[in-house]
Amino acid sequence: MPNIVSLVMTVYNRENYLSQALDSILTQTYPHWHLTIWDDGSTDTSPEIAREYAQLDPRICFIPTQHIGRANALRAAIQVTNRPYLAWIDSDDLLAPDALAATVNILDAQPHIGMVYTDHWIVDEQGKTLGLGARCQIPYSPERLLIDFMTFHFRLTRREIYDRVGGIDLDFPQAQDYDICLKISEVTDIYHHPQPLYYYRVHKDTISQGQRAKQVERAATAVRNALKRRGLNDQYSLNVSPDGRFKIETKITHS
Repeated sequence: MPNIVSLVMTVYNRENYLSQALDSILTQTYPHWHLTIWDDGSTDTSPEIAREYAQLDPRICFIPTQHIGRANALRAAIQVTNRPYLAWIDSDDLLAPDALAATVNILDAQPHIGMVYTDHWIVDEQGKTLGLGARCQIPYSPERLLIDFMTFHFRLTRREIYDRVGGIDLDFPQAQDYDICLKISEVTDIYHHPQPLYYYRVHKDTISQGQRAKQVERAATAVRNALKRRGLNDQYSLNVSPDGRFKIETKITHS
């Protein structure tokens, strides 16, 4: 029996993009998936759109709830899933038709790999491609992940690995995906599939300056926690530049 993929999509007021995101899942060449749409208290027509898709395809489950925030919604949505492979997709983004087929094949063929991620395109509000994402062009290593979040999109993870690292940490209302990728890199191999199979949409509601500052702050906390878990915090420290760039520096010791 083929491995079934649990897909999770949390939604909060994404009526302008939700149908396109869901269509990109329905057109996957790999058919063995189950999608949980968790509506986080949307006040627009997102619930109606999601409910319509759930009625069209039995592989889609729609769960409307009160607003609890991104991290809480994502963790709760994942908790109702149980398939061996897991991925979450933003409700304003798109999957390439062969995204699941390509990533499932890698996990199926290589049991030592706990997570695979792909390259991604940057697209605008209308879906026009603006270029290849800068993050996915950075070479992957567990050490480089401490300063660059190159495992940005698209990620397919073994459920057992997600559970082993404790899942989404609710102490991270922002940067929860970076935090969990750092944890995953410490317990399993991560594979970079160098093909752009995800479309990350940039639009006016993507992130504000205030949200950007919080993202950097929580991402820095995730890195400092990782240094501690790896037994490196006595030797190294994280420096965050005013523009949000990360650098690992050797601590100066005084004899």
